[in-house]
Amino acid sequence: MNFIILSIILLIIGIYGLLTNRNLIKVFISLELIAIAATMNFVLFVVDQGLGEALLIIAFSTDTAVSAVILAVLVILSKKYGITDIDKIPKLIRKKEAINIEEEKQDEVVEE
Repeated sequence: MNFIILSIILLIIGIYGLLTNRNLIKVFISLELIAIAATMNFVLFVVDQGLGEALLIIAFSTDTAVSAVILAVLVILSKKYGITDIDKIPKLIRKKEAINIEEEKQDEVVEE
């Protein structure tokens, strides 16, 4: 019963952090807290002990792989573009799309 309360608390903290933070790293940590809470619930509600351990290993390995990819993307965004605020990402995407459209127009003019 104590682990269920712990997983609910982790879920609430993760959702609160997800809704209130704009920093990419803090949002990432909040998502990880939500994933840990979900993994705990999967393992706690399994009746067979062996199945619970297998689910735990699969869940942690996939969560680790996804976390590594997300963290790599965050490092690239941080180093290449200097972005740590989540609100600046759509502006960067629109800016990149505008640059691509201009390059396509220039290519069309050169071809003619």
